[in-house]
Amino acid sequence: MSAGSVAVVVTEDIDVPSWDLYELSIPCTVFGKPQADLADPWYDLRLCGTGARDGHGAAPGAGLALRTPYGLDDLAGADTVIVPSVPDACVEDGAPLPPALIAALRRAYDAGARMVSLCTGAFALAEAGILDGRRATAHWMHTAQLAERYPKVRVDASVLYVDDGDVLTSAGLTAGLDLCLHLVRRDLGAHVANQLARRMVVPAHRSGGQAQFIHMSVPDTDDEGIGPVLDWARTRLDRPLTVQDLARRAAMSPRTFHRRLQAATGTTPLQWLLNQRLARAQHLLESTDLPVERIGELTGLGTANNLRHHFLKHVGVTPSEYRRAFPRTTPEPPAPSRPAVSRRTAERGSGAVPRPSRPGRR
Repeated sequence: MSAGSVAVVVTEDIDVPSWDLYELSIPCTVFGKPQADLADPWYDLRLCGTGARDGHGAAPGAGLALRTPYGLDDLAGADTVIVPSVPDACVEDGAPLPPALIAALRRAYDAGARMVSLCTGAFALAEAGILDGRRATAHWMHTAQLAERYPKVRVDASVLYVDDGDVLTSAGLTAGLDLCLHLVRRDLGAHVANQLARRMVVPAHRSGGQAQFIHMSVPDTDDEGIGPVLDWARTRLDRPLTVQDLARRAAMSPRTFHRRLQAATGTTPLQWLLNQRLARAQHLLESTDLPVERIGELTGLGTANNLRHHFLKHVGVTPSEYRRAFPRTTPEPPAPSRPAVSRRTAERGSGAVPRPSRPGRR
């Protein structure tokens, strides 16, 4: 087992928002700090900038311009190349990525480097054609854009990371740490990865994928013919509901209702019901201490075993694991109000003569 060299792409010629430094700091922390007692030699980390190192200050904008000792030509000589993220403008607005970066990534891949992306770094690998025909992921908020822009990529929005051998991609933020620890596990073994995770005060492996962080819901519809029916169904999730029940409520045939709902929400009636039941279960797990059996009843998912089955399949973790990940927070008590003053106390305080009590009362 060998650590090897790791080249991390730094988009130094593009305004880098401060919040994007998180993904950059993850590989720097994992691969950049020597851990001689765990493995010697440790990784050889190189920060490779995308722009000319001309000594000028930061680019205009709200972020930073970073200067590095290595350039894009150094990517091709690395064992592993990591793209932490790309600027928001390249994801949200379709701004082009630097052609020199895309060409350098392709050269590194063709030279045999292991290619890795964290969060939106997948857009750079996809632009270079490295993800064509491969399963890949990114932050769940951007996976739809990734799939639309690069239809040759098999995008999976439910996982924390994808290991496709020589190409690996991760979801956003902390999922990048999961992937980097996975790389250490692959390169240096489970013991080294576990000890490094301890030092970083993080779990060596997290259960489930990023599906547990996605709110299970279906977009509302403007279709006045079925909108009220969906509202009616949401208040009756604890009861058995069929497509026939919903269609009858909408005064439509089941076939017509199915077609109208799919056109309005992009999903089938049965999938809509299941998503609503799962969303309700998530809410109850986050906001109450109700047992899983009771939550299964209230959401119409039936037994605790059936609830666990659907949670594992669609959310990626068990209800108990989900509850531990999103523990109920005790609401803060309301701000103390002025103590209520009885009429008799007020009268005493104001110097008024107390009214005599009624006969027969003490």
